Amino acid sequence: MDILLEVAQLARSTYYYHEKRLTKADKYSNAKETITAIYHENKGRYGYRRITAELRKRGFPLNHKTDVTEFSLFGQKLYLSPILDLCSRDIVSYTTSDRPVLSMVTEMLDKAFVRIPDKTNLILHSDQGWQYQHKQYQRMLKEKGIRQSMSRKGNCLDNAVIENFFGLLKTELLYLQEFESMEHFKAELIDYLDYYNNRRSKAKLKGLPPAIHRLQALSVA
Repeated sequence: MDILLEVAQLARSTYYYHEKRLTKADKYSNAKETITAIYHENKGRYGYRRITAELRKRGFPLNHKTDVTEFSLFGQKLYLSPILDLCSRDIVSYTTSDRPVLSMVTEMLDKAFVRIPDKTNLILHSDQGWQYQHKQYQRMLKEKGIRQSMSRKGNCLDNAVIENFFGLLKTELLYLQEFESMEHFKAELIDYLDYYNNRRSKAKLKGLPPAIHRLQALSVA
């Protein structure tokens, strides 16, 4: 072992760290197996809504926000912070980070502000997370002319739209694919978000992808 580590120029601690990661249990393995079973039990007829409902019946809390936005894979964590348009359901902007820091949401706002004209009287809703109560976040909204709205304490229904999106994301990506590393998962996540916005048709939007529906709505307005 010592010779191999010397040839590879690896510290012993580095070797054992990666060995531990490879043997670490997948926290989503039970849910993945259950989704596969549900899919085959119903001969592939169930879409994500029915699969999600069936998972809830079997005791999997899929739409819990803190669980869905914090992805835990390979001994690492990745956080996703998106803004979802209430009308078209498209992702206006998003950021990812390995830590839930303030810059994650401020950068998300900066990206969104590029697409949003000043003084449009928009409302941006969120839960009561500490980031959304931070003075810098609130100041950025005020300077852009955006009104802030936050969920009532302990009332998950106030944030149902984004919760549903997170449930969809988890069902269609996290549980149905195998990933080789956190970097692989992150790449697939970015690809999925692009797919969701620009290629995934939505019945409630007359069969259009969210981003296309939003563009059409803006052109008519």
